[in-house]
Amino acid sequence: MSIKNQPLGGNELARFSGPNTFMRLPSVNDLKGLDVAILGIPIDIGTSWRSGTRFGPKQIRAESAMLRPHNLATGAAPFDGLQVADVGDLAINTFSLSDSLKIIAESYDQILMFDVMPVAMGGDHSITLPILRAMAKRYGPVALVHVDAHADVNDHMFGERETHGTVFRRAYEEELINPSKTYQIGLRGTGYGADDFTEAAGWGFQQWPAEELWHRSLSQLGEEIRRDIGDIPTYVTFDIDSLDPAYAPGTGTPEIGGLTTPQALELIRALRGINVVGCDLVEVSPPYDPSGNTALTAANLLYELLCILPGCAYRER
Repeated sequence: MSIKNQPLGGNELARFSGPNTFMRLPSVNDLKGLDVAILGIPIDIGTSWRSGTRFGPKQIRAESAMLRPHNLATGAAPFDGLQVADVGDLAINTFSLSDSLKIIAESYDQILMFDVMPVAMGGDHSITLPILRAMAKRYGPVALVHVDAHADVNDHMFGERETHGTVFRRAYEEELINPSKTYQIGLRGTGYGADDFTEAAGWGFQQWPAEELWHRSLSQLGEEIRRDIGDIPTYVTFDIDSLDPAYAPGTGTPEIGGLTTPQALELIRALRGINVVGCDLVEVSPPYDPSGNTALTAANLLYELLCILPGCAYRER
């Protein structure tokens, strides 16, 4: 059995020092032999309100230094079963969204040549469209679990067809996702018209508005989604604004009345067993949360996503 990378422990080197990688994992340039590649996509030129998500990957990494390798709640030990490393940030074009989206798609084409599961830290939600383009080349139309306050199905924003608010309309039009296996969870807020969400429901998207989930455990919902997906290759995209801003204020487009962090944990843990081929966590904007709590929450949710990836080991609790 090959030796797996482990996060650098707090008793080996103080957690306030050491490498600025996710969970202080090794930093590598070669994807050969990896099961999971963690990467940052530091971009915010696709956002429409508050910027700052370009700083998301750096602060998520910083806050992840507190995390330890074993999940005491579920028994998951991702680093015992998976070879995981931080492969750094993609070199996007700070001044061009269209160029950056091409860079992301081309980078993912190369990553997926190594049969590795990419886990991305955003960055605004525009990053998910080029990721899905690469995923569809590799797997065909994927199932999609989309946790978000917003459906992101606008036709355009200021005439632009590729922004953080148009991602899943483009993904639907380009047949990158399976519409009957697309699940949108946590939708809420005000809109421009009564059909802001319902149009996508007409395409086949399954939607759970946040108000239908208040005061509920999401374990059963996650289990229902898992059963419905079966073994179809699945991409998970988690927008931090799906959480109520009381839990995650550091984001670009906050909406009140959102999910709680315990609900987010329940949902992710209940998805264990689906055929996840990649995931992302987006829209962390550190300038709007000086405490670092939003990035800390994001780091923990990314860790929970690692714990449901195929190949994750589980230990007796």
